[in-house]
Amino acid sequence: MDNTFLTSLDLTVIGVYLGLLIFIGFYLKRRASKNLESYLLGGKTIPWYMLGLSNASGMFDISGTVWLVAITVIYGLKSIYIPWLWPVFNQIFLMIYLSAWLRRSEVTTGAEWIGFRFGKDRGAVTSHWIIVVFAILVCLSMLAYGFIGMGKFVEIFLPLKAIFPSLSFLPDTYVPHVWGIVFTLFAVFYALMGGMMSIVWADVAQYAIMTLAAIAIAIIAMVHLDIVEFSSWLPEGWFSPGFGTHLELDWTGKFAEFNTKVQTDGYQVFSFFFGMVLMKGILSSLAGPAPTFDMQKVLSTKSPREASLMSGFVSVVLLPVRYLMIAGISVIGLIIYDQIRDQITINGLVDFELVLPAVIAHPWIPAGLVGLILAGLLAAFMSTFAGTLNAAQAYIVNDIYIKYIKPEATAKQSNNANLIVGMVVVVVSILFGVLAQNVNSILQWVTGALYGSYIAANILKWHWWRFNSKGFAWGMVGGLIPALILPYVPVVNEVLPLYYFPIILVFSLIGCIWGTYSAPATDMDVLKKFYAKTRPWGYWKPVHDLVVAEQPGFKKNTAFGRDMVNVATGIIWQTALVAAPVYLVVKQYSSLAIALMIVGVGTVILKKNWYDKLED
Repeated sequence: MDNTFLTSLDLTVIGVYLGLLIFIGFYLKRRASKNLESYLLGGKTIPWYMLGLSNASGMFDISGTVWLVAITVIYGLKSIYIPWLWPVFNQIFLMIYLSAWLRRSEVTTGAEWIGFRFGKDRGAVTSHWIIVVFAILVCLSMLAYGFIGMGKFVEIFLPLKAIFPSLSFLPDTYVPHVWGIVFTLFAVFYALMGGMMSIVWADVAQYAIMTLAAIAIAIIAMVHLDIVEFSSWLPEGWFSPGFGTHLELDWTGKFAEFNTKVQTDGYQVFSFFFGMVLMKGILSSLAGPAPTFDMQKVLSTKSPREASLMSGFVSVVLLPVRYLMIAGISVIGLIIYDQIRDQITINGLVDFELVLPAVIAHPWIPAGLVGLILAGLLAAFMSTFAGTLNAAQAYIVNDIYIKYIKPEATAKQSNNANLIVGMVVVVVSILFGVLAQNVNSILQWVTGALYGSYIAANILKWHWWRFNSKGFAWGMVGGLIPALILPYVPVVNEVLPLYYFPIILVFSLIGCIWGTYSAPATDMDVLKKFYAKTRPWGYWKPVHDLVVAEQPGFKKNTAFGRDMVNVATGIIWQTALVAAPVYLVVKQYSSLAIALMIVGVGTVILKKNWYDKLED
């Protein structure tokens, strides 16, 4: 096929899929418009496995896939730890216990949860506004992140200026943004029309397409892979997830220029990087989900037990399929590097974010399959965009419009508010995308810096009875200020945001402690209701004693030890789920057998120690 234009078959496949999205939006509009809960949470009637598939689809975003291919090409099996920046294993904490705790609240958003935990005092109102602002900022950043990746991806297949010569005046820098806007409009349509129900059904269709595409790409990669020749190109350690103090990946020959990327990424002292992502990942996971589409999916489940099952199902359905595609594209990219080098080189430097589209445009990927892959990846962008947009709408409509402006809003007024808010959020996110430089810059800022401000306050809210709304407010502010300032400090802005995360954490923790002890404890009736309903472990003794006095049959949560064993088991199990498909594609069958054995043992342990003990 031509390296720039799609065939009519590919365009037909993509057109059919986009038509399906429009149909889904129209078909589910009536069900979504019943009331606010139906629109934002699907009426809490959607089965857990469909929500799990939907959540997995939302995480199978195009920008993340572009980035994962880039790091897999360079770092091989060691790249499986780099996504801990997000962190990917937060799904394990959710699966083991946090999803159930969150779902027991029966709220609509994370901001509404603040009232459930802290009541309605002045500090709670301040905390409510802070979490709304934080949620909107995260949502806008993630929408812009997906917007940029989409534009860069589409441009290689549909060169805008070649198709529309009249747009030759447009600066090349902004060409990807035009495509981002075009496909954003499709996502906006079905998300605004059908709400959460529409998003879930579209996500399930997208997951089916992505699974077929991933298997096809993996097979193509394996057919063309001569493992002896392939191994001779790679630096020592590329096939191994093990590491020492330093990364020690030395590319040679035609790939020697890869070393420039290795040196600039900031991962050379890999033991330090690994320790930092593990520490930050554990702390981030203990804090619970950030107020994005992941939290909304948890709150949309039928029960706490189904919330746990949904979060566990995400890893099972997402990781093997996604990494079949990532490994397949990475292998093909290395094999055909001589042929695509000029396509992925900009201003003399290799842009590894272009490897994925360059591979898909290669003649090894036949017509029809290209359309299927593109339809799936376009849908992946729209899935992430729609889910994040739904979360942003939830916070603005539920936590600002309904709470402060029109408490008695009818279903029709709420739906109209959702439509208006959705359109405004889209416009602002597009402006964010235009101003951002690349995918990685937004990803690093959101995961490394912005989330750092979220951690301390949101760990303490679950585990310490004395922590109050003023402590939460000052903790969030104490973290947000350095998170917003540090990227612009001349010395600090030269390092990964991950490495100044401890500074943000310290400021946030100081804010938490100062705020907590500068105000009285939360009203005990609020604390008793929260503790009795959520049943968290942690330091809750004064509240527990009062609850037991009123409810003699109340049982304390003593599952801390079991939960932590399950979390450790789950992280190893999840990492093996990532490694197994990569080993399959690169034909390292002995390592594949070990990874599958780890998955099997982990599954047995989790079945007996987690699944069999699930409760509402």
